[in-house]
Amino acid sequence: MQALYLAAPHKSSGKTTITIALAATLTARGSVTQLFKKGPDYIDPMWHQSASNRPGVNLDFHTLTQAEIVARFHHYSRDADFAIVEGNMGLFDSLDVAGHESNAELAKLLQTPVVLVVDAKGATRSWVAMIQGLQQFDPELKFCGLIFNNVAGERHRQRLQQVVEHYLDTPLLGALLRDPALNIDERHLGLIPSPECSQSRPIIERLISSASEQIDIDLLCEQLTDYPLPSPSPPRCHSRVAHLRIAIARDEAFNFYYTTDLDYFQRCGVELVPFSPIRDPQLPPNIDALLIGGGFPENFAAELAANRMLRHQIAAKIEAGLPTYAECGGLIYLSKSLQQSQRRDSLIGVIPASCQLHSKPVGRGYARFTPTANHPWPLARAHQQPVAAHEFHYSDIQFHSNTPKWQPAYQLQRGHGIGNRLDGYCHHNLLASYLHLQHSQNFPWIDYFIDFIQRVK
Repeated sequence: MQALYLAAPHKSSGKTTITIALAATLTARGSVTQLFKKGPDYIDPMWHQSASNRPGVNLDFHTLTQAEIVARFHHYSRDADFAIVEGNMGLFDSLDVAGHESNAELAKLLQTPVVLVVDAKGATRSWVAMIQGLQQFDPELKFCGLIFNNVAGERHRQRLQQVVEHYLDTPLLGALLRDPALNIDERHLGLIPSPECSQSRPIIERLISSASEQIDIDLLCEQLTDYPLPSPSPPRCHSRVAHLRIAIARDEAFNFYYTTDLDYFQRCGVELVPFSPIRDPQLPPNIDALLIGGGFPENFAAELAANRMLRHQIAAKIEAGLPTYAECGGLIYLSKSLQQSQRRDSLIGVIPASCQLHSKPVGRGYARFTPTANHPWPLARAHQQPVAAHEFHYSDIQFHSNTPKWQPAYQLQRGHGIGNRLDGYCHHNLLASYLHLQHSQNFPWIDYFIDFIQRVK
């Protein structure tokens, strides 16, 4: 197995485009390619799956220990020919001044060499000065190649090649010419999710063509050495169960789920039964719980509102005590209505509140919380250590004045949540919040949820 880390001097340099291009090209050549994404991003891993035919996997310093990150990287790379990590932000950017959570630190932790992706627009020789500075900033970091993106044309490409060969020892692996047809539409969370993008396959096919012509894949492979994977050690499961069925909302509106979380459910013996809140008139039969993740329900509010039969059934099931967990978009879906611009759409209504979509983020970035005594899951209530999470929402939620004061499940030390440093709406056996959780040693939320379902069942 060979491994590399794709990083850039700054965000929006084309890392995802190059990652998709490399992965799709290697996959088309018959190589098994496993992709990873630094941070909590849900959308890039969807594109990773479209490019490599394997689910993308997140590696996040904020929610995972270093040991968990390394174990996760090894586990999901075990049967791959190539493992490619796509960074986020800039190469050395981090929440702290020392850079402990930077791409550079993750590359060193995983012992993967870095391919630097540089947006070449508007300069040639100046990029070499910047690249030299990045290489000298941390002598422990190993670079194995450069790829220029957004190159204006053949003359620009030749000039870049000349200055790289004159000043740098790092090989130039390729230069991707500017091509509007390769652009992936964006919205406030980043790229449009691949399940929503009708042109995802044509874009990927065009990237394969461009990469084959403009990136020297063979030269890239020559720069990589065999990665020493340890003997397989499958992740442990602490909640083995039998005959547990959880309905999971999965369609264009709801698709924010971590690959590792879904895998953990299944290793525990849980049957995850997908359904579409947009199209399905009923929930799957004989379910023990309901899981509604995040996504973009605001883009499908009319379709969700029109599916009255399913909305009424979900409301009735929750009122009858069906254990339910919802995150962000799921929280919106369970509220009474969503207001955006001049349009208001009725939703499920078990949460006595209305959501309003705004043009700027309301809650954005990493969060930290402590469970309160109101939390419906007993094992979570007993967890008194701060927990790392993530939120990114452009909506807020306003409870109706004639309803009792809601009892929060989370006290936030960092982040916005529902508001006033509180999050987690509880009702019967429902928990709904703006926070996105990732199953980890520190807060094994899936174990807590499974335990709760079994107590209720």
